[in-house]
Amino acid sequence: MWAVSTVTMLVLAGILPDFRLQSADGESATHIAVTAAFGAGAFGVLSALVWPLLVRLLLLIPALVLGLLVFVLNGSLLLVALRLNPSSSAEAAPETAVVVAAVMSAVASATGAALAVRDDDAYRRRLYRLADRRRRRLPPGPSSPGTVFLQLDGVGHDVLLAAVGKGVMPTLARWLDSTHRLTPWRTDWSSQTGASQLGILHGSNHDVPAFRWYEKNTREVMVCNRPTSAAELQRRAVEHTGDGGLLTADGASRGNLFSGGADEQALVLSIATRRRGRENRSRAGYFAYFSDPANAVRTAMSFVAEVGRETGESTRARVRKQRPRVARGGLYPFVRAFATVVERDVVVAAVMGDMLAGRTAVYADLVAYDEVAHHSGPTSRDAEKVLERLDRALALIANVAEHAPRPYRIVVLSDHGQSPGETFRARYGLGLGDLVRAGCGLPVPRRAQRTHSGAEARAAVRAALRRPVEEGEEQHRPTRRSEPLVLASGNLGLVSFPDVPHRMSKEEIDARHPALLTTLANHPGVGFLLVRSEKHGGVVMGAYGAEIPLDQLDDKPGPLEAFGPGAADAVRRTHSFPHTADIMVNSFHDPADGEVLAFEEQIGSHGGLGGAQGRPFLLSPLVFSAPVEDGEELTGAEHIHRVLRRWLRETDGPQVPVTDEGEEERAA
Repeated sequence: MWAVSTVTMLVLAGILPDFRLQSADGESATHIAVTAAFGAGAFGVLSALVWPLLVRLLLLIPALVLGLLVFVLNGSLLLVALRLNPSSSAEAAPETAVVVAAVMSAVASATGAALAVRDDDAYRRRLYRLADRRRRRLPPGPSSPGTVFLQLDGVGHDVLLAAVGKGVMPTLARWLDSTHRLTPWRTDWSSQTGASQLGILHGSNHDVPAFRWYEKNTREVMVCNRPTSAAELQRRAVEHTGDGGLLTADGASRGNLFSGGADEQALVLSIATRRRGRENRSRAGYFAYFSDPANAVRTAMSFVAEVGRETGESTRARVRKQRPRVARGGLYPFVRAFATVVERDVVVAAVMGDMLAGRTAVYADLVAYDEVAHHSGPTSRDAEKVLERLDRALALIANVAEHAPRPYRIVVLSDHGQSPGETFRARYGLGLGDLVRAGCGLPVPRRAQRTHSGAEARAAVRAALRRPVEEGEEQHRPTRRSEPLVLASGNLGLVSFPDVPHRMSKEEIDARHPALLTTLANHPGVGFLLVRSEKHGGVVMGAYGAEIPLDQLDDKPGPLEAFGPGAADAVRRTHSFPHTADIMVNSFHDPADGEVLAFEEQIGSHGGLGGAQGRPFLLSPLVFSAPVEDGEELTGAEHIHRVLRRWLRETDGPQVPVTDEGEEERAA
């Protein structure tokens, strides 16, 4: 590797005008070669000794920023290496040093990998290095199996089966053929990561009606991926169950919204607001990964490549005028690259470190597919490519299990699926918020006024008020204090009236805004409404005057019939939550093609009822007991939590092999 690095430096000195290894007067070839060898060696030593210290000092910097700093830091190390040889005249411009250092790190990484392909001992050393510091501080690992839970965020059951059938995910295909079983499960009404992962890790997602909702008692909007909200939701779940979570016994939580009670946490949102300390600055994986400059440079290069890939794909979709389509400019290419490259690399390395440290239970979330499917579509070519890369990550994790100090069982699951479809705004020309305002008689943007839906809403208001209210007439509009707050969670909308301290009833809403509920229920883009009723406790409303009490839904599902079995139970459960919105709005759903209409700008969405979003999967080793008895169905994230808890108690029995042949494992 030293020799290859020396040759690389000589080649770069001959190519780059601002990088030279000799003085202006010229020097002998031997002197130049010695200078290159000294520089390459010094750079390698500095990378091995100084780089880990730099990363340790920069752990408080967000991972995205650290990834962008990698090139600058690496270039600085090269400049130091060139200055260490007192007899050389080597010099490089700062910007050139960045390029030289990046190329040398990449070449060193490729050389090291090539030299170790057929060398089992070298391969084992590379794996063990990820957690060597932590392993030296721990006692010998137990002989009982550990468990790794890998969450493929947003991958639905049917999407997984299609990917396996097409050969996109060969690792999972092998497991399904030999060692694992596949079980679908049904989410709660709120089919999104916040509700599902809270239920899975902490055993309760009570009072989580959506991804974002308004709480009247605190006058705050809760958002599941906001650190303060995540911390509060975790606190409530622990208080509700009286238990710390799934991972309290020697567990690790990686890349999740919630900790699950784990001692070791990295990239966990619910601890992001805490004062930085040992308990929430775990270096397993994160530190180990970025402490290797070759890894850091490779991730940074992959990040740049992913930004370019997204830019090209979005441009192609726009040129071809693909439908449905949403805007993918601005910062989104960088957000996508972070989710599909940086987050994946760091989380996978953290899981590998946990396994090599012999941890009992590890839960990690890989968000890459979910991020891409939102903007490209659940079955798009973009999303399929992400699934290929996730499968390779699973193969690498399975390979590491062979070198861990204890056997491991690998469980793969998802928290929800994604349903395709146009956005509500793209189809009807106005958003849900515009429609609600129109139904209340409030001013709406001119573009929304000109739509068919806007005109119908204004006509409904005029009819409800029994007089011809003209556009722009202010005296019949509600006062500003009663303006509704409209929030969206995929194809689930929530309408709240902040000035009313309690959850409003249908009767109160009708008295204040006579046309609102009728306007929403009869809109072709709305599937059904849930509102509280003073007479019936709660009712589901649909088109053509449908109004069914919750206790009659089993016999007369009405507008819920299109949403399949379990919809009535999910709606009744959400109705019981203290912070359910005044009006819960679920979009239209077409059972024939699984389409829903997102109230957000997403062509692959989740968060409500309808289609593949409510049908995730659970892939488990056959050595574990069956998740449910024959004829039963896995329903709700809390049920998944109970199943995973049971499996953690099943620590006896032989390890399930997760790959087939040794040579194939080494190639992976």
